[in-house]
Amino acid sequence: MDLASYKPKGKLEHKHLLTLADYSVNEIYEILSCALKLKFMQKKGKKHEYLKGKTLAMIFAKSSTRTRISFEQGIRQLGGYPMFLSSSDIQLGRGETIHDTVMVMNRFNIDGIMIRTFKQDDLNELAQYGNMPIINGLTDDYHPCQALADILTVYEAFGSFQGIKLAYFGDGNNVAHSLMLAGAKVGMEVCICSPDGYGPNPQVLEEAQKFGKVWVTSDVDAAAKDANVIYSDVFFSMGQEKSKEKENALMPYQVNAELMQKTAKDSVFMHCLPAHRGEEVTAEVIDSPRSVIFEQAENRLHAQKAVMYLLMK
Repeated sequence: MDLASYKPKGKLEHKHLLTLADYSVNEIYEILSCALKLKFMQKKGKKHEYLKGKTLAMIFAKSSTRTRISFEQGIRQLGGYPMFLSSSDIQLGRGETIHDTVMVMNRFNIDGIMIRTFKQDDLNELAQYGNMPIINGLTDDYHPCQALADILTVYEAFGSFQGIKLAYFGDGNNVAHSLMLAGAKVGMEVCICSPDGYGPNPQVLEEAQKFGKVWVTSDVDAAAKDANVIYSDVFFSMGQEKSKEKENALMPYQVNAELMQKTAKDSVFMHCLPAHRGEEVTAEVIDSPRSVIFEQAENRLHAQKAVMYLLMK
């Protein structure tokens, strides 16, 4: 079954979005179908205030441009209200336990929480005690909203997931983890190309391989061969200290014109942004007609609106 033949049900089985490891193929298709519908309505100027009067609390232990703007705009376009809470505004996990914080938020009639933080365990604890849906805006382990926007972009570019190979070059980080899970579940081949010692978490890899063809290599040529989607991310994730050793290890995995020539003729370039031109990708590639990074960035808005609608309605 592909997305085009999926019949939406208008609901998800899960209360939260913590990681796509928990989500079935049908639930992922449900989100993507809803995202396409909401995107169409926005482009046509049709109102879609399906969450009118509802409040989304947005907790940021890690700062972000795209995550904050897309969630704020998304909840407003759905008729709701964003409540921005930075780590300096609240005592979450510091002066007050996560349990106590979320129990108070339960009493204040918060309808949903999006959190962008470090530890996945903090997210899981919020979900354990909160009455409202919890949405993972990013942790050190996973970035499910980004992966949903990514596969939505792939579908728009190729009209199908079947027969599509996605090759990710760089550090096997949270983005790579969620891409493996999302890509495998919808039927794509996913290759993570990283230098030895910088690959993805073996447990996440093993989980993703249960659902489809997912493999890891340090061979750039093998990863690039016949790849339809070339994906890159920064060498150093937020909060990581820069090291010359890691930079030197990752530089041979830079996406440049030479690498793009080794890929499929119809290949596109993707990046979750922000990008460091001249490091993980050259300006020549990121500004080329094959780059779909800004369509990809826009799809964060539509994918997250779908998640909020389906979880908070």
